[in-house]
Amino acid sequence: MELPLVVGVDGSESSLQALDWAVDEAARHGLPLHMVHASLWERYEGSRPSLGTDRPAEEVMAENIIASSAERARLHNPEVKVSGEVLPDDAVSVLLRVGHEAFALVTGSRGRGELAGMLLGSVGLTVAARAVCPVVVVRGSERNRRGTFGRVVVGVGDSTEGSGAVRFAFREAEVRGSALHAVRAWRSPAHEHADQPLVVDDAKRVHEERASTVLTDALRDVDHPQVDAHRHPVEGPAHKVLVDASADADLVVVGAMRRHGHFGLQLGRVAHTLLHHSHCPVAVIPQRA
Repeated sequence: MELPLVVGVDGSESSLQALDWAVDEAARHGLPLHMVHASLWERYEGSRPSLGTDRPAEEVMAENIIASSAERARLHNPEVKVSGEVLPDDAVSVLLRVGHEAFALVTGSRGRGELAGMLLGSVGLTVAARAVCPVVVVRGSERNRRGTFGRVVVGVGDSTEGSGAVRFAFREAEVRGSALHAVRAWRSPAHEHADQPLVVDDAKRVHEERASTVLTDALRDVDHPQVDAHRHPVEGPAHKVLVDASADADLVVVGAMRRHGHFGLQLGRVAHTLLHHSHCPVAVIPQRA
């Protein structure tokens, strides 16, 4: 059975941007698109008649959000099969639950009612940190969201963290016809050879070569020969290196460890920073420890 791409909608401008992105993504992968809207009106209103003016305003609004989102999706691309539903729970619980049977989850960077000055809404952050499937938080400028750069970036960490992210990034580059840029950040410890300045350059060369080797190993076993892949060992802190790389990218992909028995937010510093500051959509790929 073909798993759908799932997008959370709430009528906000951010969710409309996420919806448009998700329609394009579903078309690229040949997937059905399923829209979900979380509404708690039933919990608070109780059972109400379904006809006439007695219908709760929250129920009517929820149905209108799904209907208008479906219409927007069909206008955006009539070829994509679209469905939608209103689920009686909070947004995080709804998205985490449907994520068990989704190709990926797509959310906006801020929800309806969240403060305009927030860098990232709580729903997107929590879902990205806890979902069992890939999560894409749609953010950045229109140029980045529309895929005008022809460039997918993947952050390559340790091999135990990044294999799923690398595979996901290759698939994205392939369906988009884009180049893949694999980035590995490296740094020389500040204390290293501090008393021998003449060997500092040699030490940097060693660290850069190690980063290059990690990139080679990460890309070696992925079978996407038609993708134009590039290795980029870059000096600097990983979170800053990837935020900089996102400026002229259509998508940045990172892995996130999911440790069994841990129920808090399971995001490393790199993913957390990208979700708040990336210039383009961010895909967070869960990897079991």
